[in-house]
Amino acid sequence: MAGRTVTRADLCEVVYQKVGLSRTESAALVELVLSEMCDCLARGETVKLSSFGSFVVREKGERVGRNPKTGIEVPIDPRRVMVFKPSNVLRARINGIDAKDEA
Repeated sequence: MAGRTVTRADLCEVVYQKVGLSRTESAALVELVLSEMCDCLARGETVKLSSFGSFVVREKGERVGRNPKTGIEVPIDPRRVMVFKPSNVLRARINGIDAKDEA
């Protein structure tokens, strides 16, 4: 089930081939998009990409965890986590269902 990993370089190459920008411009465009997404998420904003999904930052409160080896309770500090929620279009595509069939 392990598939191939898509890297930044792969994304740059696809932009280069399909959009027609130079390799340098393609790389700069991909970096700019990823950088803007990171900046928005760091500010706690949601990044929503139509027909793909949403990246959402959630706040997790302080809680008590347990060391599985010793069983000792340890406080876990509050933190922010990012979650990805795929769109229905992406979910259907992953499962091999035509999005029009679901409607």
